[in-house]
Amino acid sequence: MIQPDWLLRSLSRRVTYSVQIDEPIVALTIDDGPDASTTPAILDLLQEHGSHATFFVITERIPGNERLMERMIEEGHELGNHMTSEEPSIRLSREGFAEDLNAADSALTEYDEIRWLRPGSGWFTAGMIDTVESRGYRMALGSVYPFDHLIPSSWFAAEFILWRIRPGDVIVLHDHRWRGERTADTLRRVLPELTARGYKVVTLSGLVDFSE
Repeated sequence: MIQPDWLLRSLSRRVTYSVQIDEPIVALTIDDGPDASTTPAILDLLQEHGSHATFFVITERIPGNERLMERMIEEGHELGNHMTSEEPSIRLSREGFAEDLNAADSALTEYDEIRWLRPGSGWFTAGMIDTVESRGYRMALGSVYPFDHLIPSSWFAAEFILWRIRPGDVIVLHDHRWRGERTADTLRRVLPELTARGYKVVTLSGLVDFSE
């Protein structure tokens, strides 16, 4: 869902999947929040382990969760644009995609400057990339996606991440309801092991800026 096949990836030089880096640094990205019932536990775990993440926010979920948004920024995390609602962005017309991107941007820039967009469901077109770049964004997907949106197992997600992880990778996990509960369980397994292996877990911008 997040990862197109290798051919599409090879043609998508304008999309960030991972970075070339030798140092043991990876980015953690978490989609679909905020959620008052699950996001606090995720933030607590990140704080406990000295890790940071880019939260790709669905902006219709911000009302009532404004304090969580503020907490993300206060604790050194990054916000990303994941559009206004949970639907495949590729189904939108070009005009509809631009309008939705702008509406989400207006909500997010109340909290911080936004650099990254991840389209809903991960599929995109060249026209979508043009729209994203024309608004000063860069599109980001990921390189380590344990299918946590589909497979109901934090054990599988943790084992998949720890098996696949390499320097420069971008991990994709999900928040909101049961997916957020599973992400918290996954991070309880993954973060201590990454630390033991000498990895630093940072935001997407932190990873990219370090590599440049």
